[in-house]
Amino acid sequence: MNNKPITTDNAATSGVTFFGLGIAPKILDILEKMKFKVPTPIQLKAIPLALEGKDIVGIAQTGTGKTHSFAIPMIQLLAQKKGVGLVLAPTRELAIQIDEAFQEFSRAFGMKTACLIGGAPMPPQVQALRRDPKVVIATPGRLIDHMSQWNFLPDSVVMLVLDEADRMLDMGFAPQIDKILRFLPRERQTMLFSATMPKEILNIASKQMKLPLSVEIAPSGTTAEKVTQELFIVKRESKTQLLKKLLAQYHGAVLLFSRTKHNAKKIVRSIRDMGYSASEIHSNRSLAQRRDALEGFKSGRYKVMVATDIASRGIDVTGIELVVNYDLPEDAENYVHRIGRTARAGHKGHAVSFATPDQGQDVRDIEKLIKATLPLSKVAELTLDKFGESADKGSAHNNSRRPGFKGQRNARPKKDFKYPKPKFYR
Repeated sequence: MNNKPITTDNAATSGVTFFGLGIAPKILDILEKMKFKVPTPIQLKAIPLALEGKDIVGIAQTGTGKTHSFAIPMIQLLAQKKGVGLVLAPTRELAIQIDEAFQEFSRAFGMKTACLIGGAPMPPQVQALRRDPKVVIATPGRLIDHMSQWNFLPDSVVMLVLDEADRMLDMGFAPQIDKILRFLPRERQTMLFSATMPKEILNIASKQMKLPLSVEIAPSGTTAEKVTQELFIVKRESKTQLLKKLLAQYHGAVLLFSRTKHNAKKIVRSIRDMGYSASEIHSNRSLAQRRDALEGFKSGRYKVMVATDIASRGIDVTGIELVVNYDLPEDAENYVHRIGRTARAGHKGHAVSFATPDQGQDVRDIEKLIKATLPLSKVAELTLDKFGESADKGSAHNNSRRPGFKGQRNARPKKDFKYPKPKFYR
């Protein structure tokens, strides 16, 4: 159906509680024990609509409680009817965290959950599916594996959630999502949640959802409310020295983002040489290694966790003091998700970005998206006052960032090459 989402207004939550949102008393008791007293804006708007059975497109920056916005209604509605709830997530870590959030409520209703993720052995997941779970949380590829072996029957799905839907498309899951959607019943409730909502997601909403309501708490590209930001222009060879100064200044947990897996390994070695504990999390690490890295980071065993963008939305750790963009992200939207790992749940946080002299256009793309100028800071003998001339005059680096070049620095378009339409930002 080609129905445009209907937008609801933002609302303040001052003086509002979870009472009066239509939540069942048993779930309210659980929220009380968890000391959850005031709903976040996305919870305030989304929960009543979801409990009415509406299709929802939820847009809110990271760390604002999106998981409970769909977990609470799904548990309550599934307790009253037959069928299964399905949640799709882009990363293993996020799927595990969603499963943990669901279990806080599902146990009280005698419901079982199943978490289906790649990198983990199949037999325990098959056993979990044979126990008739009411909620299945999965990464797209692993769900298709189970569907192809008849371990999971998609025709039982009555509620579907796509969490971090734009990230799933960025990670190349579009074919898998299309395949899954083709096998799901048309008569179902569907909810999309994300921090950004590009055009591709709106296309899914118009084709796969019934009169979806758009719950937009913050404009697409809005950064976390209490995060402060800082930019350093630094030569590539000086990044390690600048990082050393930052780690001496910040004593709390630090999440550092590298653009590549290879560079992440090098950075971890450098940090350890500085005398700090560090771990790494990226797609080359096994599930056990990634779990150890995340748990060690949460417990304080590691001061620094070095991650690629696979973790930009898969890490839910309260109390990260500093996010360091050691490498700027390839996609400006990932900047929002990276820095959203700090300043979560109302806490304060800080984000620092390292930009090389030829990355002026990359920084401008970020500033355009977040509608703010990144404050420039300087460290004597390590940083520069401004970007290089080449960044403003169509350098080879800039050409590599234009659509169609896919990172080839000196590539030229073919004679009849047509540039794709620019990415849609709201």
